[in-house]
Amino acid sequence: MEPFKHPLKIIQGATFNDVTTWQSGTPPVAVNLTGCTARMQVRAKIADSATLLSLTTENGGIELGGIAGTVAIKISATDTSAITWKGGVYDLEIVFADGTVRRLLSGGVSVSPEVTR
Repeated sequence: MEPFKHPLKIIQGATFNDVTTWQSGTPPVAVNLTGCTARMQVRAKIADSATLLSLTTENGGIELGGIAGTVAIKISATDTSAITWKGGVYDLEIVFADGTVRRLLSGGVSVSPEVTR
């Protein structure tokens, strides 16, 4: 299954909080993410070796909502203020307890520069 295309826009200097609910089936029901971890990287281009941003459940940049199926990407205002790049690409992977990995989201990332500092 292809990842959902989900562009992200980060407002430099502001708190970033993007919440998605993963649903599956007919009728759609939330996917249980209990016991899962998640990881996400932003790079200028897919083939680049340098990572611009790395968020995980372990570093607090991603929060999973268990049976609610929510995936929250969180970046503090302090951390968005420190961003020096203008855009890139990302993907977000869910790792299940049995080791199965599912790429859930992918897309472009744009940064709106901060004027007020």
